[in-house]
Amino acid sequence: MPRNKHNVDENKNIRGKNKESKIVWFIYLAFIVCACVVLGRIAYIKCCFRGSDPYLKYYTARSSKVKLAPIRGNIISSDGRLLAISTPMYQIFMDCAVRKSEFASMPKKGKQKEDEWKGKARELAGGLSSIYGKSRDYWYTYIIDGRKCGARHAKIGGVIDHETLQKVKALPLFKEGANKGGIIVERIDTRQYPYGSLARRTIGYVKDNSRSNGNNAIGLEGSFDYILHGTEGYEWTRRSDKKRIVNRDSTWRAAEDGKDIRTTLDIDIQDIADNALRKNIADNDRIEGGCVVVMDVKTGAIRAMVNLLRDGTTGGLGEVYNMAVGRAGEPGSVFKTATLMSLLEDGKVRMSDNIPTNHGRLKYFKPDDHIPAYEKRYHTDKISIMHGYAISSNYVFRKLAVDHYGDNPQRFLDNLYMYKLGEAYDIDLKGFTTPVLPSPSSKTWSATDLGSLAIGYTSAETPLHILTFYNAIANKGRMMKPYLVEDIEVNGIVKEKRGPSVLNGSICSRATADSLTRGLMEITETGTAATRLKNAKLKVAGKTGTARIIQDPKDAMRGDPYRDKNGLTKYQATFVGFFPAEQPKYSIITVIYSNPSREIFFGGTTPAMTCREIVDKIYALDTSYGDMLESKGRMPDMTAETPTTSKNGKVPGVKGLGLMDAIYAIENDGYKCIYSGVGHVVSQSPAAGTRLAEGGCVTIQLK
Repeated sequence: MPRNKHNVDENKNIRGKNKESKIVWFIYLAFIVCACVVLGRIAYIKCCFRGSDPYLKYYTARSSKVKLAPIRGNIISSDGRLLAISTPMYQIFMDCAVRKSEFASMPKKGKQKEDEWKGKARELAGGLSSIYGKSRDYWYTYIIDGRKCGARHAKIGGVIDHETLQKVKALPLFKEGANKGGIIVERIDTRQYPYGSLARRTIGYVKDNSRSNGNNAIGLEGSFDYILHGTEGYEWTRRSDKKRIVNRDSTWRAAEDGKDIRTTLDIDIQDIADNALRKNIADNDRIEGGCVVVMDVKTGAIRAMVNLLRDGTTGGLGEVYNMAVGRAGEPGSVFKTATLMSLLEDGKVRMSDNIPTNHGRLKYFKPDDHIPAYEKRYHTDKISIMHGYAISSNYVFRKLAVDHYGDNPQRFLDNLYMYKLGEAYDIDLKGFTTPVLPSPSSKTWSATDLGSLAIGYTSAETPLHILTFYNAIANKGRMMKPYLVEDIEVNGIVKEKRGPSVLNGSICSRATADSLTRGLMEITETGTAATRLKNAKLKVAGKTGTARIIQDPKDAMRGDPYRDKNGLTKYQATFVGFFPAEQPKYSIITVIYSNPSREIFFGGTTPAMTCREIVDKIYALDTSYGDMLESKGRMPDMTAETPTTSKNGKVPGVKGLGLMDAIYAIENDGYKCIYSGVGHVVSQSPAAGTRLAEGGCVTIQLK
């Protein structure tokens, strides 16, 4: 073959192959373009297309969003007992029109099927009657009337438990299920309170886990709803084969159940406190109500919180308002301890100091009737601060405040603020009322305000503020913040530890706390609380207080805000303290509020008696107290001898005093002091009253 012809044929083959390659590439490119168009169209329909309703149904699933409710967390006592729990309950509804259209479409057997259905409905009515009450005829008429009007969601009775649910589901017609029998079951997590009304105002109350539906944001249920409630989930369902099924092609989120909160409440102590308060005020309709709080000294954990108010119609007592945190009023003589702490800390007085009685007269104030009686009884014109404290003398504390803070009342107020008596610090409950203290810089400040404040008037304090202050004394000056929630848990595993926190590391020195403790013990031994508390099974240190309550201005007598138009007065009576006094474990406050009356209500009566019963029952509850006190020994006798002055050359008596008070008394009388041990003076040498030259040495032993 000629060479030229071979080259021509070869070129033809190459051109043929190139043509085929171009066709293949064209087909491939066309496929890519078509695929992009299809995918783009799908993306547009899914993400961008918003057609009108007639068309939208062809591009989207016929689904509806269903909320998934979480289970509410539990509220637990300190030892793990359930105080509030969510129990699954059930509400039954009925689709009364179930299969009605199906039967109507049957030309021959439709009427027969409808009659059969009604026969089963009559049997169902009999079963509903036995479970829910009301007659068979009532239920049958209810169902048939619902069928006539096409009711698809007719409510059947009230909420039932799981056991009753099984009985309902086994009834004629209902046992055929939702599609044939028309039964519709809705779960409702109902809140249960195993201990009934016990601590109800502290725990709070909700009907179910809904954020509305009549729930009240009170107590721990309200304060910790964000933890207890959990997080709602949701899912999409669509209609298929005459029933709703979960549409798993859609986005969904599982519900997250609420967490549990472990409280500080001791249900045994709560029960003891509740019963004691009820017993002492139930039969006295002159008492409006009262509250009790028991607190752990070292931590500030609230072990019991009782609030009882009398129903004006029935006379019964119920937990309807938290007076312990929400009711602020003039505290009365329990405030004298704050006055005394300020004086001791500022070095202005000693417990053993004597002040002139002056027949109970003090400028700007009415004479104190108790002082002339004291002068006559003891044949003296002086009274010791210790004795004035024990008998709760208004004259003594007014005079001390005026004498030592008259030129600078703001110093006294600054101390009170340091004691947190003018601050509404946050606690685990909502509604903690801010206390009120007068201001010397205010235009309303008068010449009597300082003396009145010193005895617990012209101020407003909640019971919890007063208790927190006394708890700090029991804790040697360390003030703990009251709290109710120990930790947050999930299935018994701690997720968040809360626990104790400090409000003020030291509101006073240990010496001052010891001196005040000695005084508070004297009150329960020989003073205003002795009648009820002297022989308690555990030694109690505490203070009584009685204060009039300011009347509503529209009801008050003209010129006297404490009396109503009938001349009647309301009282707030208080006892506050701690026990065992030697080694404090619990602090306690008991407050009662009277109705208008001509009778005076004292802190040393009903409040002190209530405290006594609580103390005795706690002692019986914990048998370790006896062993503890026996092994560690009781605090030495706190009855202090009144030091004499060095002018007569006699050694002062310091037995029972704390170290700082003892040193001050000895050195102030011109002697030197040698000491050993810690605590309070149990012995001294030379003995009190011994003649000793100025500059001599006095040895004291503390224990």
